[in-house]
Amino acid sequence: MATTAEYGLGEFTFPRGWLMVARASDLIDAPTPIRMLGRDLVIYRGESGRIVLLDAYCPHMQAHLAAEQSSAAATHRIEGDSIRCPYHSWRFGSDGRCDHIPYFDGAIPPAAKIRAYPVEQRFGCVFAWHDPEGGAPDHALPDQWICGDYDDLGTLNVHPQEIIDNLVDTHHFGPIHGQKLAYFDSVFDGVIGRQVSGGGHETMTSEDGVLDVDAFYTGPGILIARYSGETDAVQIICHTPKEDGVTQVWHGIVTRARNTSPTATDMALRSSYHAAGLAAFSQDFAIWRTKGPAFNILRLPTDGPFHRSRVWYRQFYNPRDKAADYQARANGIHHTGGMAPAPNLAEAAE
Repeated sequence: MATTAEYGLGEFTFPRGWLMVARASDLIDAPTPIRMLGRDLVIYRGESGRIVLLDAYCPHMQAHLAAEQSSAAATHRIEGDSIRCPYHSWRFGSDGRCDHIPYFDGAIPPAAKIRAYPVEQRFGCVFAWHDPEGGAPDHALPDQWICGDYDDLGTLNVHPQEIIDNLVDTHHFGPIHGQKLAYFDSVFDGVIGRQVSGGGHETMTSEDGVLDVDAFYTGPGILIARYSGETDAVQIICHTPKEDGVTQVWHGIVTRARNTSPTATDMALRSSYHAAGLAAFSQDFAIWRTKGPAFNILRLPTDGPFHRSRVWYRQFYNPRDKAADYQARANGIHHTGGMAPAPNLAEAAE
């Protein structure tokens, strides 16, 4: 597996941004261990319904906060939105600070704290804000009405850079997805990376239909794609580094019913879109699982703007005071040579 340093992305091993860490349906009111961003973490839903994400190890003697413990005193570890360590019952609030030690009445040491992560639940997913510099979120999550079930697709032994490349990869659509593109443009604007495309598709349109796609990243790991074929559909793909060079991936899709009260036909169409979307994404998986790392792309003039996309992506691996420089180098509408431009977009910046 290839690492962030080998791609030359920047100072940080893992990117700054909102990243999916779990499906909302997977959370319970008991501590659950997860591993993301090269760290052991604990996640749980507090008694108020609040989701809490903390580093996993108690600063006292490094016990894992989600360790199994069968004693009666240790099984009820969630108190309010706080969690007790199973080893000595130190209690940590949702901010990561220890607020109670049952056998000590003195001042709690300032070092008795663990890292807490800002967390939001949105459209059936749980997202955590990650910033190597420890700063507050500098952009919002996409505001969507989506809510649905998600396929947990497990891990890929590839760096997220290889997944991000798909956003501008104009000429993989035919060989991989059976789609003949009619138009294609790439657009970058701050933390948003966007693909606007359209063309025939072997499974998601009728024989003469055109599948219009508006797909965009908000930050480094949340892709939302709107499809317009036989019905409107929204696909969401989230990917998060689990280790440096290992990526966790989730997939989901929601369709708009053509009847006020969804019928069996509407549900069948939704199922067919979900199956088609998952099948198409699986075609990418087959390539990613077996390809070598593309540290340097032998780019042709008629390839997509990989150089712009990779510059855009670097903003998340460098201090935020450098982000504007990377954005300035990537921002704009970028055509692919030999490809018709997307309708209703301004003229290309290059």
